[in-house]
Amino acid sequence: MIKLFARMDKALYNAEKFTRDDIRAVDAKFEAQKIAFAPLTFQAIRAMIDLNILRAIESAGDKGITRAALAEKTGVSEYGVGVLCEMALGMNVIKLTKDSLSDGSADDGKTEKFIIGKIGWMLLEDDLTKANFDFTNDICYMGAYDLGESIRTEKPAGLKYFGTKWATIYEALSSLPDKAKRSWFAFDHFYSDIAFPEALPIVFGDKPQHLVDIGGNTAKWAVACCAYDKEVHVTIVDLPGQTAVAEKNAANAGFAERIAVHPCNVLDETTSLPASPDAVWMSQFLDCFSLPQITAILTKVYKAAKPDTKVYVLEPLWDKQRFEASSYSLQATSLYFTCMANGTSKMYRFRELVDAIERAGFALEREHHNLGSNSYSLLMFRKKA
Repeated sequence: MIKLFARMDKALYNAEKFTRDDIRAVDAKFEAQKIAFAPLTFQAIRAMIDLNILRAIESAGDKGITRAALAEKTGVSEYGVGVLCEMALGMNVIKLTKDSLSDGSADDGKTEKFIIGKIGWMLLEDDLTKANFDFTNDICYMGAYDLGESIRTEKPAGLKYFGTKWATIYEALSSLPDKAKRSWFAFDHFYSDIAFPEALPIVFGDKPQHLVDIGGNTAKWAVACCAYDKEVHVTIVDLPGQTAVAEKNAANAGFAERIAVHPCNVLDETTSLPASPDAVWMSQFLDCFSLPQITAILTKVYKAAKPDTKVYVLEPLWDKQRFEASSYSLQATSLYFTCMANGTSKMYRFRELVDAIERAGFALEREHHNLGSNSYSLLMFRKKA
């Protein structure tokens, strides 16, 4: 009970944060400068990572490392090391050793020594930060320039940087450059996969024999299901390019006989879903669609479902997070959906997502929050009586 109230208090705190504007004017001005220079500062950190400068500073430990030593170790000019490190100091990514300025001799920058800061450590070592950073750089950065056009047109205007023949990024996934593809899947799997171990016992508490995985992607959930339960059969529903990958991965995992694929565009009114499953699973899938589209998809699920079919939705809801950084990451991810993915979807709040699903004829029966370290929510629906 104490743990439950702690979570409720944190949620209330996060909600109240958006009603206050108690920042001092001088601090507000500084925060505004961070936004004004954000593209440049992002690329500065990217350069420090790619050029091995940040890693060299971390490796130096508490003794620190001078600009000259960094230049020698990384093969970057002292000028290049200097401008990047000075910006990183301003961002609190790195720090100076305490003895750097003790006698004032470091004012020319030649004798100062750099050490890694807590923020710098997060950029190098924290899995969430690395997944977000690479995803932003390799998928979103160029296209974000056209965010305004995406807002006006409700189309992913930034997607053109990868090509002009696709209406959404999902159609383009199998054709993305290798680096971008790796970053996209690393981002996608990092979030949802962490919740799988806690979700599996919930889903298989009622021993479903046939589970339909809509938006099954690379078959990670389907493979996890078959490894967890030796009797279950899974049918993956996804676009043809994705089901081809899923089918191959299922075979490689040794589950070709228990994992089938159903190539299908769920938004196409002429398509249908596998009939009468015991359970339907959608993991980080519905955030790829607008609220009207979510209702349309669930209407199709409703037609295929039995009265006792359990419909499971696993989503990170930004108003159900334990930490402010998580809510912020999800709010930022919504902008990816706007300018790169489809132009109309986002990371949802709890109530707006539930309402969209219930409009299709379902009722929310159970909700499990704070699954995994990324605070996923697992919602279970059934047809209304």
